[in-house]
Amino acid sequence: MAEELGRRERKKQATRQALIAAAVRLFEEQGYEQTTVAEIAEAADVSTRTFFLHFPTKEDVLLANAEMRVDLGLRAIERRLPGEAAAEVLAQAVEEMIVNAWSTDLPSGLAALRAGLVASSPAVQARLLQRLLAAHAELAEALRQAYPQELDEVVAAALVGAVIGAVGAAGLAGLRRGDPPDQVRDAMTRAVGIALR
Repeated sequence: MAEELGRRERKKQATRQALIAAAVRLFEEQGYEQTTVAEIAEAADVSTRTFFLHFPTKEDVLLANAEMRVDLGLRAIERRLPGEAAAEVLAQAVEEMIVNAWSTDLPSGLAALRAGLVASSPAVQARLLQRLLAAHAELAEALRQAYPQELDEVVAAALVGAVIGAVGAAGLAGLRRGDPPDQVRDAMTRAVGIALR
């Protein structure tokens, strides 16, 4: 049974990756607005219903790894060691999130595509902002719970907002400039230190 679950999970992940790759290719070839969910599903050789099992909306393909990335940050906060400062733990959490972005969204072209669409598609802007606000709230609450004597809701939210905002702005600037993935990652990592100074 465990082997079967492993196989199912691998197949699920392969389907998800095929949908992402098809979406990126079609968005680049046809444009985001002109590409339909049905075309993405067909290009990935799955049904439209299968698409919606993986992604609630077309915009969510662009945020394919966001939930997993936030979970990495939350787990990093949970793993804090006694005596570690909140800023240090937050920096470690965000670094894990950056490493994940670097290994998934940057090489696949998903990050650059998303950065371009944020400037031109109100639907993408809205979905990205919605997900970003949810991520801020989740990370701030986890940090506050990890440091209840040191941080209240406002301070935890300000710390997370400063770091996530700096990382996002630095990454976006690098992508818009056309920097290669390793330089974008370095800019994002530097932004963590700048925000926490």
